[in-house]
Amino acid sequence: MKPLKIIFFGTPEFAKSCLEAIHHSSHEVVGVVTVADKASGRGQKMNQSAVKVFAVENNLTLFQPEKLRNPEFLEEISNLDADVFVVVAFRMMPKILFEKPRLGTFNLHASLLPDYRGAAPINYAIINGENKTGATTFFINEKIDEGNILLQEELEIYPDENAGALHDRLMAMGAQLIVKTLDGLAANTIQETPQTNVEHPKNAFKIFKEDTKINWNGSSETVHNFVRGMSPYPCAFTNLKIGEDEKSLKIYRGKIEIDAHENTPGTLEIDKHRFKIFTEDGFYLPEEVQLEGKKRMSVKDFLNGFQHFDHISMA
Repeated sequence: MKPLKIIFFGTPEFAKSCLEAIHHSSHEVVGVVTVADKASGRGQKMNQSAVKVFAVENNLTLFQPEKLRNPEFLEEISNLDADVFVVVAFRMMPKILFEKPRLGTFNLHASLLPDYRGAAPINYAIINGENKTGATTFFINEKIDEGNILLQEELEIYPDENAGALHDRLMAMGAQLIVKTLDGLAANTIQETPQTNVEHPKNAFKIFKEDTKINWNGSSETVHNFVRGMSPYPCAFTNLKIGEDEKSLKIYRGKIEIDAHENTPGTLEIDKHRFKIFTEDGFYLPEEVQLEGKKRMSVKDFLNGFQHFDHISMA
């Protein structure tokens, strides 16, 4: 098997793990493309992507183009004569770029395609109560996450696992799947297959702030899965009324109990020893929370911060 020459495209920690696995494989990373440094935070400090940090530390040829159609950038990429491009958690690529390499351009997606196409496959797999997910490598085309599949592996979702924990396990599995895909392409042993035509595939659209609010009118299990699927980021929230003030309360973790009651879903019982929010068929017991303007804490510490619980209600 002749090692392949690769240009890697990616940005966050998930992508960095994949780049690291390729770098330590028999294949050669001849170039790395990531986003431009961005100023953020109060001090407007310039932040580098996780992929850039790894590339610089390992003396890899780095590109940070503002525009992927820039003629100078495209010429520099062409001159590297890569066999294949690998894309992980990057932006949309124009056809003029992804068609350049001899073997094509493939992407790693953290789901069992065709289900959960989109920006948040890990979150939605948990929110929807799936008991398994996985990772897929597939050739990029002009549609989002719809190209021919190369390799696919399944991964069990644990009962109380949150999106952060599942992300880390998929990150490790996905990195190895990329190396397997490169090995298979180099040996010409992979048969690409079109994605199954599903009439109503499960989608994983980008999550916005308004999507993270908890709907207490569902079952306890639905609420529990929603909180798990949003934790630790972007994090599910509800609103509390404390005296005359309304504040958001992020909920990172909790447990449920199924118990028939006549309370309105979304109302609460709260005192020094308990914090329960009623659902359709029982109640939810937050265990780790963050009140607006405060730090993340256990529910015990949260309750210790109050003296007058009759002033607290759901908003």
